Amino acid sequence: MLAYYLHNLDPFIFRIWDNVGPRWYGMAYVLAFVCGFALLSRFSKKGYLDLPQSAVGDFITWTALFGVMVGGRLGYVFFYRPEMLREPLSILRVWEGGMSSHGGILGVVLFSLYYARRRKLTWTNLGDNLVVAVPIGLFLGRCANFINGELYGRAATVSWAVQFPKELLEPANAVEAERALAACRQIDPSLGSAEAIVEAVRTNPELATVLRDILTPRHPSQLYEAFLEGLVLFLILWLVRTRARTPNGFLTGLFLVCYSVFRIVVEYFREPDAPLVGMFTRGQFFSFFVIAIGFAFIVAARRRPTYPLKLPA
Repeated sequence: MLAYYLHNLDPFIFRIWDNVGPRWYGMAYVLAFVCGFALLSRFSKKGYLDLPQSAVGDFITWTALFGVMVGGRLGYVFFYRPEMLREPLSILRVWEGGMSSHGGILGVVLFSLYYARRRKLTWTNLGDNLVVAVPIGLFLGRCANFINGELYGRAATVSWAVQFPKELLEPANAVEAERALAACRQIDPSLGSAEAIVEAVRTNPELATVLRDILTPRHPSQLYEAFLEGLVLFLILWLVRTRARTPNGFLTGLFLVCYSVFRIVVEYFREPDAPLVGMFTRGQFFSFFVIAIGFAFIVAARRRPTYPLKLPA
């Protein structure tokens, strides 16, 4: 039997006390916004982005706040966890995780449209440069999901499979959680819940040994997504942005299509975190619509081409 890696990473970078301190999840967003600012500043300087360099910081800040944070959180609530509406304050606890990439994309689309109209800029030009930065955020976000031990994959027998203690928190795994609790309390009688086990296993090797015989080995689908939706997608968009002269809107469409295709593929390895829609996961279902929208952007860009104002012909 393979000795699978049992996930025991701490979601905190360091703890000031108890459950207070900076988290890797929050750091992922900070780094994503910093990288986005640097990338868009470079594009503005090179002539790809019509927005002046002096306004890039303002644009990134408000896009991050209203597009990514608000859009991503509300998308998670409405698309995946509508029961959170019964406890509105839970929507504000973003540090606990729970963001929807589809919601974030929709939020960025709506905010960038508003911003472009207000500043009298070409909306598709803003979008074409912004989408090159998005995979950086997706990469960092998925890595943070892995560190948190959340959004894990389906059962697997591959040698790189991972056992995630947080599966004990799922209602569908109640029997498994009871087994784990009974076994772990023989080692530490103070453990009174699955949540306590998830916390304690990070520092108690004896608990890890017990849980290895209970937890299900799973695909580390967060890392699959980080690779495809992050690294591979960024490389594709970066090469097209910097090596080809494309009309405004083309890159936006290319991003929507490629992201959705990658998401559909990875969803086959990811444990569904919401009821299926027919034979498809919720993420796959939404992605089919995004692909259609992406092709519409590409067709429109080809039929009525416009180009960045500062880019040489």
